[in-house]
Amino acid sequence: MTITDFLAPHDVLLDVRAPDKRRLLDDLAHRAAASFGLAGEPIFRALDAREALGSTGIGNGIALPHARLPQVTRPAGLMLRLRQPIDFEAIDEQPVDLVFLLLIPAEAPSEPLNALVSIARRLRDPALVATLRQVRDPAAFYAMLTGDR
Repeated sequence: MTITDFLAPHDVLLDVRAPDKRRLLDDLAHRAAASFGLAGEPIFRALDAREALGSTGIGNGIALPHARLPQVTRPAGLMLRLRQPIDFEAIDEQPVDLVFLLLIPAEAPSEPLNALVSIARRLRDPALVATLRQVRDPAAFYAMLTGDR
């Protein structure tokens, strides 16, 4: 599975403002709802429940919030770069500025794991992450993130 399987170019948003983690999750839920034709509140509840199990802040300023939802038929994502980093209770205790939201079908056993692995693997590249923090154009950001340079 590649990132282009669950992220469209119009689902990259740069310089998003978020005052804190909870409001970011709420904003993500409502953006995802609008983008994917779903209701925002169930998405927020699922994201909030997942974060209660442990932060999805994986370190190096990156978070991968995700949730399984019965109304999702295939993995779908949103990529945000925050204007200002926020505390996300990440494992390295560093603030987060790159956030990839992944919504996955409740019934799919391995597909969601493949989706998370593909984005996590891509965001492990320090040179790529540094570039993503600098690029100004969402289309260029998408091309770099997906490896379609």
